[in-house]
Parts: sequence; structure tokens; C-alpha cells
Amino acid sequence: MSKLKIGMMMLSGALAFASCKGTTSGTTDGKEKAASGYSKDFKVEAEAFADLQLLRYEVPGWDELTLQQKTLAYYLYEAALCGRDIYYDQANIHGLTLRKTIETIYTTYKGDKNSEDWKKFMEYAGRFWFSTGNHHHYSKDKFIPECSEEYFKSLVKNSDTTKLPLEQGESVDAFLTRIHAPLYDMSYMPKMVDLRAGVDNIANSSNNFYEGVTQKEVEAFYNNPALFPHSDREPEWGLNSKVMKDASGKLIEKVWKQGGMYDAAITKMVSWLEKAVTVAENEAQKKALSLLVEYYKTGDLNKWDEYNIAWTADTASRIDASIGYIEVYNDAIGKKGSYEAVVSLKDLETTKIVSKIASEAQWFEDNSPLMPEHKKKQVKGITAKGITVIVEAGDAAPSTPIGINLPNSDWVRKEHGSKSVSLTNIVHAYNESSKSSGMLEEFVDGKEDMDRIKQYGSLASDLHTDMHECIGHASGQINPGVGTPDKTLKNYASALEEARADLVALYYIMDKKLVDIGVMPSLEVGKAEYYNYMMNGLMTQLTRLKLGDKIEEAHMRNRALNAYWVYEKGKKDNVVELIKKDGKTFVKINDYNKLRTLFGELLKEIQRIKSEGDFNAGKNLVETYGVKVDPVLHKEILDRYAKLNTKPYKGFVQPRLVPVMNGDKITDVKIEYPTSFYEQMAEYAKGYSLLPAKN
Repeated sequence: MSKLKIGMMMLSGALAFASCKGTTSGTTDGKEKAASGYSKDFKVEAEAFADLQLLRYEVPGWDELTLQQKTLAYYLYEAALCGRDIYYDQANIHGLTLRKTIETIYTTYKGDKNSEDWKKFMEYAGRFWFSTGNHHHYSKDKFIPECSEEYFKSLVKNSDTTKLPLEQGESVDAFLTRIHAPLYDMSYMPKMVDLRAGVDNIANSSNNFYEGVTQKEVEAFYNNPALFPHSDREPEWGLNSKVMKDASGKLIEKVWKQGGMYDAAITKMVSWLEKAVTVAENEAQKKALSLLVEYYKTGDLNKWDEYNIAWTADTASRIDASIGYIEVYNDAIGKKGSYEAVVSLKDLETTKIVSKIASEAQWFEDNSPLMPEHKKKQVKGITAKGITVIVEAGDAAPSTPIGINLPNSDWVRKEHGSKSVSLTNIVHAYNESSKSSGMLEEFVDGKEDMDRIKQYGSLASDLHTDMHECIGHASGQINPGVGTPDKTLKNYASALEEARADLVALYYIMDKKLVDIGVMPSLEVGKAEYYNYMMNGLMTQLTRLKLGDKIEEAHMRNRALNAYWVYEKGKKDNVVELIKKDGKTFVKINDYNKLRTLFGELLKEIQRIKSEGDFNAGKNLVETYGVKVDPVLHKEILDRYAKLNTKPYKGFVQPRLVPVMNGDKITDVKIEYPTSFYEQMAEYAKGYSLLPAKN
């Protein structure tokens, strides 16, 4: 298993109502109930531009927290935001330089702000902030301003040039020459993450995890047991460092730690975490936070494992946070963790529901279609809960997961368990924004399917997410001596792991066990999810690609792989069809039981690939079913989607925590809901610009 923010479930471009667990309130009738704790007059939508829609989310439950819990949340909130510069630099070596330039223009330009060129600059600024750089947050393709370079230069020169990230003695003209290639040259660093087969995936990726090294050199570096001892309990080697060469040409790591790379941001982050330790809710949380501080101070990945073990053991705290280098999708070979943070409070009602699934984890493992030798004999310590997000940062914002399963280390998960969470207020906001999108009416054919999805689609999506995170990523085991998936499956590890977790959820959502434990009323829920999943994997997720593109993002590859594999394997029995009606393509499922059997067969094979480290078989699956796009179908889908006038990508303006002070003592912490993404970016630039442009 690669080191992932396991189970990051992107809302599909198909049915963007991925559903809020708070809407079911523990009932099993599949009908949405009034969502508890949410304001009826809260405006979810914020700005929209390009292919992006910004949303806002509420934090129900905040007012019922104690002062100690609010103070803890505030300290963690500040720690989380202190790391945002890190992700900009990780994404691209020019990221902070360009961001500081954009911020200077946005906050100090005194010229005409009503012209079409200014609007084009504003769109570029919004896209840049949304993607944490100049590579699209989802496709990872570079984008440039639509305004001319001459106009951009005029913006710079008519802003406060003292605020530009100039090098010592550098003139403004020299600075503009220096940023030309990163800003306007599409051939320069065109792809943040390049997952193509047959190329040097490191050399062709423009992230800042590596510098002046090849994929072959990096793989040899981390496969050297003298430097990185190999064992069944080895740390996540490479997770928290940049790899480059020293003066002699020897590969070295620049570790992201206090006193190392990103020192200024990490030092500030540590100061807030140390304050958080003083107001921890209990000894278990205090231990975990103290270990996190030690990890950031030392950069010791063994300490990271200790922290994850302690963090997993803390199941009682109402306030929780995940702050670290976690997500590895931005590294083509799945080693380097992007900075991200999610601070949250436990959603008590939702937790009651998802814990029912977690309590049956051993049953699900025992009854899975995996080979016996690939099943865990004892599934340990799975904690499932719903969380209400308070703030997100880094790679978790503004585009966010709706479910997370951590920690990533296979051996930690096997021996100590994991935490599976569903981000209920995030999904609620998605639901509210998508009620009138028109996706159902455009892409679902047939009254029976339409009625089933309208009645059960929300619950079905909830359950899929819960099982993907809770039992999907926790299932199966790697054969002794195989090594970690990032070594064996390399650039295919992430897509295969997400496909595996999806398949676990798909296999069991058509199992009567879910009815028996009281989380769904009937197998009609499973049928709703099957239709949605097949429609998305075969068709509607293509709305996120430009015509002519192949699929590169890991979650899209996973869904296409699963959907096309069962579609092709089921053709003989006509299990799933793509039918034409009035010139439009629709999905038709003829045999739900056989479809479930096919999902089980694919799950068995992908688990074998992971357990045995079968790179060639994994590559063949992904390249055959998860990458290619039918251009005729793609054009049809894009044309149909364009008529709906909706945005394929959504992200969030974050709430703001404001302490109420009496001298140096916090007496309360208020929560505010900013309305402008642009103004929030300016606010963050003022309060959390902690790193220089070059690190």
C-alpha cells in the first residue's frame, strides 16, 4: 500500500450530491431528514470562476463545546494554517514566488479594476490560489493567465514593488524576466505529476520533492538497506524530505523539520502545537500531540509512527486533528507527503451510525472474496466516526476529501488499527450546492433508476464512503517480504489502492449484512450505488477532462478501472450495457447480482497484486482499463454537461476562529464564516506568510 491519505474520495463529476450522513439521522428509510444543526438561511455558495465553484460550510456543534475544547481547537487551527506555505513550495519550486507576486498585485495595484484584462488576472489569481500553484488541482496540468504578459508586467510595475519577492539587488525588470517561464511558458514545467508509463516520472513531474535527480537514482537510493533498513515494520521512508544532490553528486535528503527545510513555518507550527498540549482533553490526546511536536522537531520517521500509534489510540477526544505530510498523490512514485491539515470535532450522531460498520470489520474480512492467505486473521482497532470540519489547510483545502482513513503505514494499521472518518458538514455543503444541478435528469435514463437514486442515492453514497474508508483500506494484508507498495507497485500504487477500497465497498453494499445491522433498509440502496458508480466510472467523470486527455488522477483511474473491467468482463452475459436513446448514451444494468460477483473477482485480483507486489499485472490493469478515454463518448458527455451550466470542481472558504481575550487569557472562541475566497487569501497572505520565496 502506498503512503496515501487513504481513501480520499473525490465527489464525482456525475452526481455531486455525495450525501450527508447528518441527513439520515440514524434512520433506514433512505429519505433525507432535516439536517440537524444547520442554518436554513446560511448561504453555501461563494465566488465562482473558470471551472470552479467556491462554497462555505458551517460547523454545527461548536457552541456546545467547552472553553477548553474551543481553546484546543483554536491552537490547532493556528498550527494548521502555519503550514500552508509549505504546500505551495512542495507543489512547485516557483510556487511561493508567483503567489507573493499575485498577492502584491491583488492588494496594492491602484489601476483600473474594471477592465476585461483585470478580470482575466482575477480569474488567474483565483485559479492559482485554488490549486495552490499554477498546475490545476485535479489534472495537474499547467495553466497560464489569459491576460497578455505585457499587461501582467504593467500590473507588477503599478503595484507596490517593495512587496515583491525580489532577490538581493534584483531590479523589477530582471524579476519579470525571471518569472517569465514559470508564469507564461507552457513548455516549462508543464505537469505537476506525470504518471505516464515509459517515462522518467520524477524528471517529468514539476513538483518540488526532487531536484536534479532521476527516478532510477531515487529508487536505488531508497532501496539501499544501509541507508533505509527494510523490514515488515519499516517507517515511511522518504515521507518528509526533498531529495537532491550535494556538491559531490551524492543523493541527500533535506528533511522538513524544525532547524531543517521549512524551519520558519514549522517552528511557528510547533509553538501552537505545544500550546495545544497544555489544553488536551485527556492523557491519550496529550501523548499524541507531544509526539507530534517531537516529530516536527526531529524529523524522525520512527517518531511519526509512534505519533500515529498514539493518535489512533485516542478515541475519546471530541476535538481531533490530522496535521502532517500525509497525501502522496503529488509524488509520481508515492513517497513524498504533501502538507495537509484537518481540524475537526466529533459528530456524535453520525458516529453512532458508522461505528456499526466498524464493529463488524472482522466479519467483513472473513467473508470477503479474497484468497485466504491475503485476509487478515485479526482486524484490529478500527475506529469509525463522523467529523465536523473546523478548518482545513494545505493539500486538504480548498478542495477537500469527504472521507479519510489514517494512518497510512500498513504495519501500524495491522497491529494498532486505524481511524476512519466521514466529513459530514463538508458533504452537507456539497449537497446543498448541488440540489438543482440537473445531473440526474441529464444522465440517468429510466423511471425505475431515477426513482431509486432519488430515494436512496444519498444513503448509498454515505455507505459507500463509510465502507471504503472503514473496511476497504483496512482489509487485506501484504505477503511477508514483499515490501511496501510504493516500492513494488510504484506509480500505480495509489490508483490500485483506491480501486481496492472502492471494490470492498461495492461488494458489501449489495450484502444483506448491512440490512441486518440496521444501516440500510434494503438492497435497493446497493442498486442505487451500483448505477451511480457505473455511470460515473464509464461516463460522467469525464466531465473533468479536456477532450483528448487521458486519465491520470489516481481516483479517476480507480473508478474507470473498476467500471470498465466489469463492463468488459460482463459483456458475454450482458451484465451492463451502454445504450443509446435520442442520441444520448446511458448506462443500463441488467444483472445486479452478477455485477456484484464481478466486483468481487476484481477485488480478489487487485488484492493479490498488492499482496504479492505484482507490478506488471497492476500496470496492465491500470493501463488497459483506467487510462484510456473513448473520444467520441467523451465529446458527447462534455457537450451534454456544458448545457447544465454548472462547475465540475468545488472547494471551500474556511471558517475563521477568533479568540475573545481578557488580558492574555482566552475567555471564549468565536467562529465566523467569511464570504469571499479572494479576501480570505489576502488575509492568509498577511497572517501566515512564514517562508521565503526560496527554501
